[in-house]
Amino acid sequence: MEKYTITGLNIEKAASFLGISAQKMQEIIERRVLVPNWNEYQYLFRFEHKALNIDIGSVLVQKDDVFSLIFGFPKIKRAMLLGPAIRSNFGTISKVAVEEKMNGYNVRVILLEGKLVALTRSGHVCPYSSEKANNLLDTSFFIDNPQLVVYGEMVGPDNPYVPRKIYGIDSLDFFVFDMRHKDTGLPLPVYERRELCEKYGFKQVRLFGEFHIQEAADMVTNIIRDIGRKGHEGVVIKDPEMVLQPIKYTASQSNCSDLQHAMKVYNESGRDFIFSRIVREGFQSVEWEESEEEFRKRCLQLGESILRPMKESIIKVRDGERVTEEFTLRVKDRITLLKFEEYMRRLGMDIIFSEPKIVDDEYLVYMTKINKSTSDKTLAMWEGQLWS
Repeated sequence: MEKYTITGLNIEKAASFLGISAQKMQEIIERRVLVPNWNEYQYLFRFEHKALNIDIGSVLVQKDDVFSLIFGFPKIKRAMLLGPAIRSNFGTISKVAVEEKMNGYNVRVILLEGKLVALTRSGHVCPYSSEKANNLLDTSFFIDNPQLVVYGEMVGPDNPYVPRKIYGIDSLDFFVFDMRHKDTGLPLPVYERRELCEKYGFKQVRLFGEFHIQEAADMVTNIIRDIGRKGHEGVVIKDPEMVLQPIKYTASQSNCSDLQHAMKVYNESGRDFIFSRIVREGFQSVEWEESEEEFRKRCLQLGESILRPMKESIIKVRDGERVTEEFTLRVKDRITLLKFEEYMRRLGMDIIFSEPKIVDDEYLVYMTKINKSTSDKTLAMWEGQLWS
């Protein structure tokens, strides 16, 4: 079998940059741990598997044989019980900062050849997100701070991954939640990052405040109850200096919203995704010491989140339709649409794009994603196939 190679990568210099031998670098390439991005971004190499203590989704950038490393999104562990988790994880400091965890999709933004490029969690360059980043962010920040990578959330209804209308956003917006140094992945302290965002006019996730460890659990509980009523997702609890690892905590309404989507496409959704959200509901109910009436309400909300969307999908297939998801996109450049359509197809998505309509000064497109696995599995059940 012919060995897998990467055209255009200077293996010796890449190995030297990563602190490994050229032979080890060759092994990483042959195992397809490191693969190039597509089209004009083939000099951005994605880590498809963890290696050398570098996480999946990290990106090695080669430009004129000079290298930099864009680290993937940091793993943020989840608190099941707020009080014990805060005491256990932040017991060595006096205060924690609490910021909102918004419901959208994550991208990292960097400057390449005068244009902003948005990298997804997997390390792909998303054409749609890149256009939005160029329209929403001040490029001078990246010129003034070439060592920094901006981590943020794309949020709003015109969203090809996680459309949400809960934030009062007309189309799509970008909210910064982290900044990290290239090559090391070290984060900026919370308030230094927030000051930089203010200086360059970047929108950022909401800061609820800084709380003493002793009061933090009660304060976060109150915050969660409030944002849950608005349908928002949750919070991230952080060491203000970003030395200790952050933890996250979500509202019950967000868990149920996730389950509603997952059960609509039940055969595409991972069982771990569904199970973990059900477990969160149990822990939150106990920690909040709910009355029988409150607990029954939670049970009804949880059960309906699981069964109603699944029932609707089954009825759709029974009536001869396919299970689909609908999205809208808005772009200024029609070429972005062509690039995004190609991008989604290369990711293996079965998607139908409508003809663009001009709305104000943008192109509006409707995108229909066909959920083939759930559609086929449900149809097979109707035809008598047994569940195995």
